[in-house]
Amino acid sequence: MYNASGDGEASSSKKIPPATSMLWVRNLRRFIGSGAGLGSEALMELETKRILLDIFKEKQQKSAESGSIPSFYKKKPEDGSISQRVQRLAKYRFLKKQSDLLLNADDLDAMWVCLRENCVIDDATGAEKMNYEDFCHIASVCTEQIGPKCRRFFSPSNFMKFEKDESGRIAILPFYLYVMRTVSLTQARIDMSELDGDSDGFLQPPEMEEYISGLIPNLAQLRDMPETFKKTYCRIAARKFFFFCDPQRRGKACIKKVLLSNALQELMELHQESEEEVTDSEQAENWFSLTSAQRICDLFVTLDKDMNKTLSKQELGDYADGTLTDIFIERAFDEHVRRGKTGGANGREMDFDSFLDFVLALENKDTQEGLTYLFRCLDLNGKGFLTTADIHSLFRDVHQKWIDGGNYELCIEDVRDEIWDMVKPGDPLKITLADLLSCKQGGTVASMLIDVRGFWAHDNRENLLQEEEEPEEE
Repeated sequence: MYNASGDGEASSSKKIPPATSMLWVRNLRRFIGSGAGLGSEALMELETKRILLDIFKEKQQKSAESGSIPSFYKKKPEDGSISQRVQRLAKYRFLKKQSDLLLNADDLDAMWVCLRENCVIDDATGAEKMNYEDFCHIASVCTEQIGPKCRRFFSPSNFMKFEKDESGRIAILPFYLYVMRTVSLTQARIDMSELDGDSDGFLQPPEMEEYISGLIPNLAQLRDMPETFKKTYCRIAARKFFFFCDPQRRGKACIKKVLLSNALQELMELHQESEEEVTDSEQAENWFSLTSAQRICDLFVTLDKDMNKTLSKQELGDYADGTLTDIFIERAFDEHVRRGKTGGANGREMDFDSFLDFVLALENKDTQEGLTYLFRCLDLNGKGFLTTADIHSLFRDVHQKWIDGGNYELCIEDVRDEIWDMVKPGDPLKITLADLLSCKQGGTVASMLIDVRGFWAHDNRENLLQEEEEPEEE
């Protein structure tokens, strides 16, 4: 029999050498570490890990150097790169999916039929209305006829958005117009996003012009536009979007702002067929009408005496029959016209885009964008406010034109005091842009200071108001 205790002592006396001391282990590790014993896939995996480790170390180093300042700039993919192609493909598929979910013209017609067939007539007003039960029933009928894509319009939250009568019913017409506007705006956003080359949510002037060009065949009042005038029209139309949606003049307009702007709604009004004869003056009120665009283009050509496609101060002085003051023309060039490459006073002339901004500001004086444009011209010293001395200097030219026109003598101090009473500034010693916007008469004040015709209209406002009321009474 073997002695157990003896066997244990004998076994414990034998020492197993460490793995690192074995020759074959050292040779195997040396062999694998060199990569010579690895297959192609293993080598690729090893190389990938090494590259990722280098990238991680590089990011850690940059993060340590930059401290706590976060990264706010991400370089855009290079043209033709795989990253750019993948981005464009992803955007195309996403927009295609969103477009497929939209209701088309036939779907909208079918929804209108369903609404009319399942509504009730209000005995008092004759309006077509529906309660919530009718609303849910119409939702089921439309889903069967059109498909599930119309279901999102029949949510309880949408029903609660509309005004209800004593019986809890809503009119079907406002609901249908809401659906049409939602579809129209969504389609417009899809179209603009397709033209957004760098996918940053902004459109540059050429992209906006391309969007408007694509709309022209679908706008009833623009179908007869001459092909030769199409490019100029798109330039004129696009400029209004940038005037109102790009206040910082960065050369790009936010798509969301464009969709929510009054300018897009004004453009979409041209969808309607004009059943009655419309006078030129009524058409000219819409900036996007063909009549208005041709008027602005003809005006620029008329003012451009030397036909160099830019306007000098003397040429712009003939705008509005020369009723604008010289100091305002001078300030408009100082604030809103870039100096030419040749430099000097003669090198600064107003190009067509700057002229469009000029016209938009004068025709929209009561808007924040138009008044901001004009206030920069009125602020003679760039201090951000107007003093009594500024008002005196600005109105002096208006007064001179007023006297030259054979009008009665007036006191500049009285006009200055009247302007102060109209604005009622927070600081009695100065008028800011915020004061002009809050008083709701900023456009009138600006007209009084830059245009003798504007001052005449203010001075004769009671007579003009009476003349407007007399035809209505007749």
